[in-house]
Amino acid sequence: MIRFLGGRLLHAAGIVFLVATITFVLLQLAPGDPLTPVGESAFVPRSVVEQQRRNFGLDRPISEQYLRYLANLARGDLGYSFREHRPAWHAIRDRLANTLFLAVAGLTVAFGVGMLAGVAQGARPGSRRDDVLSFLSLALYSTPVFWLGVMLLLVFAEALGWLPATGAVDPAVHAQLPFLGRVWDRLTHLILPGLTLGLAGAAVIARYQRAAMLEAIGQDFIRSARARGLGDRAVLLRHALRNALLPIVTLFGLAFPLLLSGAVLVETVFAWPGMGKLTVDAIQARDYAVVTGAAILAATLVVTGNLLADLLYWALDPRTREPVA
Repeated sequence: MIRFLGGRLLHAAGIVFLVATITFVLLQLAPGDPLTPVGESAFVPRSVVEQQRRNFGLDRPISEQYLRYLANLARGDLGYSFREHRPAWHAIRDRLANTLFLAVAGLTVAFGVGMLAGVAQGARPGSRRDDVLSFLSLALYSTPVFWLGVMLLLVFAEALGWLPATGAVDPAVHAQLPFLGRVWDRLTHLILPGLTLGLAGAAVIARYQRAAMLEAIGQDFIRSARARGLGDRAVLLRHALRNALLPIVTLFGLAFPLLLSGAVLVETVFAWPGMGKLTVDAIQARDYAVVTGAAILAATLVVTGNLLADLLYWALDPRTREPVA
């Protein structure tokens, strides 16, 4: 177990380092620097801008900036955000919780709805239920996340008025609410973005779960279980489902980066104050410290999701517990 975990951690660290390096190189190739927007202002003297460039080392050679960049990362320093006028980590930290809430909600919807639909389809392939769920999953898979979010917003927020349209909380009353009221306020604001992010993923999970169920049901041990007199429900839940879960576990690590990328669009539709919207604003303002910090943090979250998927697979499949070569 220790050797297995150590190998995965080294692999994850290498990926994060590679992402940090690629992000630095791409931003250096982009025109301008973080102080370019300040220099374009008619109210800031050019001499002040040049002095600031010297103070932050932006006038130094690329190699020297890169080494200082790596040294700062090793100390946990992501740099200074000129747009937010504070350390970049503080700006990211304030939005991180909202993005994680949204990602967890999306994962819950994607795997909960997708696995239930896939099991229901795999249990009775070729039935009307299978045909209806296959049509719905294909329709969801073909629907752009942005358009799905707009439709949900128009129906449930604008037309019916059941749910709030934008934001993470109601700023007018959130602070005055009791604890349970604040929790409910956050949950009601999370429903529409979470559904939007999760439903598109649920369509993919459902198709994989259906295929995994059909493959498991066709195995010899399923026929042996039925020959022993076990009913369909017992065969499905005790034997087929457990074996059909293994391929789905591997999707966990793949789904997380897709949800993070989709969160950018979802946060834009619902004005959700998360990392996606922060990153888009930072790119437009050339706030490179926030951009690099967000990219490194996203890479860390992705490799963490893959690591958790590997550990789950290791726990469910004894064949993976052999010593790593």
